[in-house]
Amino acid sequence: MSVIYNRVALIGLGLIASSMYWAMKRDGVAGHVTGYARSDDTRETARRIGLCDTVCDSAEEAVIDADLIVLAVPVGAMGAVTRQIADHLKPGATVIDVGSVKRTVIDEVAPHLPEGVHFVPTHPMAGTEHSGPESGFATLFDNRRSLIVPVENCPEEAVTRVETYWQALGAMTDRMDPEHHDLVCAVVSHIPHLIAYTMVGVADDLRRVTDQEVIKYSAAGFRDFTRIAASDPTMWRDVFLTNKDATIEMLGRFTEELFALQRAIRTGDGEQLHAYFTHTRAIRRGILEAGQDTDKPDFGRVKVER
Repeated sequence: MSVIYNRVALIGLGLIASSMYWAMKRDGVAGHVTGYARSDDTRETARRIGLCDTVCDSAEEAVIDADLIVLAVPVGAMGAVTRQIADHLKPGATVIDVGSVKRTVIDEVAPHLPEGVHFVPTHPMAGTEHSGPESGFATLFDNRRSLIVPVENCPEEAVTRVETYWQALGAMTDRMDPEHHDLVCAVVSHIPHLIAYTMVGVADDLRRVTDQEVIKYSAAGFRDFTRIAASDPTMWRDVFLTNKDATIEMLGRFTEELFALQRAIRTGDGEQLHAYFTHTRAIRRGILEAGQDTDKPDFGRVKVER
C-alpha cells in the first residue's frame, strides 16, 4: 500500500485514533504521525506504548505541516479544538472528524477553518466499549463501514482521497448527507445505547431490593446491555446533546412500538408477537449476511480463563 498522506495529526488519542494509528502503520498509508491528547497521563501512556511517531504537548504543535488532521475528541469539544488549531493549519490540508453526529459538528467546525483547508466529515461505524490509548487495535475498521459526509464546496479530490484513506484502513465507505446520517445513526447506534443505559439503570434499582440477584444471574441478554452501557460517558453525553432532534424522533417511534408490544402481551395476542419477532429475526439475518456480525455461539466472544 502506498502512502496516502505524508503527515497525519491525531487530535485525541482514544480508541478510534489509536486504532487508526495501528492500522496506518500496518498498511503503510501514512508517513509521519503526530498525536496530541489533553491529558498528561494519556500522552505519557501513548509515549510508553509507542502510539504515534511523535506525541506532542499541544494541539498546535501536532498539526504543523500535517496533510491530514483527525479530530478524534468528543463531539462537544470539536468546535473549541478547531478554533485552537485553525491558525496553524497549512493550506491544502484536509481535516476530518470521527464523531457519530454530523450536522452539529459541521456547524461547529467548518466556520473556523481557514480558506484552502478542506473539511471532510467522516464517521467510522466501529468501536468497542473500551476507551483510552491502550484500547486501540489495527483491525478495528476491517470490513466495517465508514460514512463520508461531504460539506458543500469541498473539492471532490479531497473527498475521494479521504475515502481512499479509510478503505486503506480496511473500511468500506458510503456517502451520506448530514441530516440523513444523523437519523440513521440515531436508529442503529444512539437509541440502542440509550436503551442499554436505561435497562442497566432499571436493573440496578431492582438489584437493590433483590440482594444482587440481577448481577448474580445475568445471562446473555442483560450482560450484552451492560457491555454497551460501559461505553465512554463523555462521548455519549455529547452525542445525545448534539443529535437531539433525530434522537427524540426515534425515541417517539420506539415508544410507539413498545406500547404496541405491551398491548399484545396484555391481551394475549400471540399471533402479533410471533409475527413481530419473526420480522426482527429476519433483520438479524440481514446483518449476518452483510458481514457485520458473526453467528458463532456467544457472539464469537473468546472466553477468558481466570
